[in-house]
Amino acid sequence: MLDGFKKFLLRGNVVELATAVVIGAAFTGIVTAFTEAIINPLLAMAFDADALADATLGPFKIGLLLAATINFLIIAAVVYFALIFPMARLKERMDERRGIQPDEPAETDVEVLQDIRELLRAQRQSGPAAG
Repeated sequence: MLDGFKKFLLRGNVVELATAVVIGAAFTGIVTAFTEAIINPLLAMAFDADALADATLGPFKIGLLLAATINFLIIAAVVYFALIFPMARLKERMDERRGIQPDEPAETDVEVLQDIRELLRAQRQSGPAAG
């Protein structure tokens, strides 16, 4: 039983996941600092964020949901434009320098089955195999 647990812990996916969680936690500090230092002051110029968070619709604190949604969208935009997009462009440029072509789309199951069908037709038309 302990051997199975040991194998589970040492599998690549678990180690990669743990690493991603640690890096994600560290990156959260950067995103939070950027949001508080740059984005929130810009939003404060546009409208009163505190008043939005206090907004209610009857007994429902709809402002909290709106504020959390806006916060999520801001963080997602920061992550995408500050990390994901530049890293993808960097990878493309590095691949171009190495002469690596973008991957062609993989054949679909239907295309593979059509190829097999055509091979079987060609085999039938050439006559029965000598045996």
